[in-house]
Amino acid sequence: MKLNEINDNAGATKDRKRVGRGVGSGTGRTSARGHKGQKSRSGVAIKGFEGGQMPLHRRLPKRGFHNLFGKNYNEINLGQVQKFIDAKKLDAKKPVNLEALMEGGFIKKKLDGVRLLGNGELTGKVSFEVAGASKAAIAAVEKAGGSVTILEAPKELGDGKRAQRKKDAMAKREARNQD
Repeated sequence: MKLNEINDNAGATKDRKRVGRGVGSGTGRTSARGHKGQKSRSGVAIKGFEGGQMPLHRRLPKRGFHNLFGKNYNEINLGQVQKFIDAKKLDAKKPVNLEALMEGGFIKKKLDGVRLLGNGELTGKVSFEVAGASKAAIAAVEKAGGSVTILEAPKELGDGKRAQRKKDAMAKREARNQD
């Protein structure tokens, strides 16, 4: 075997389609683009164009609402906390708060705080320091002999963008009220 005799296997490569090389080639004249007009040319982007009529996506009403002041909490269930305590990832003697949950690997992102939910069962006495808790969760923790302290969510938690948007919105509102 010599270097100049090395070839690909038969059928391994395929020649590209050469368009616009005459009618006899099969891909001449319209070059496999159909007929004349805007879509037969290059650089066309007619996604929602309806011939000048107002497109459907603009005729339909807007839906939904984005609450600028809404909170986004890390939600934890009592059963999940109990599993982490059993696995020795959380210390039941110390208060369970955002920092302890981050250290244990329970929470990956700091949002606007932690909200405690009552799904699952708690066997030991545990004290919680959270931004919010459901009535069922508070009842279950107190039944087990623990306590729940509701904290005010820190202002600059999370990515900071939410807090900045809140400040901007408040400044706009105050400027409008002063005028």
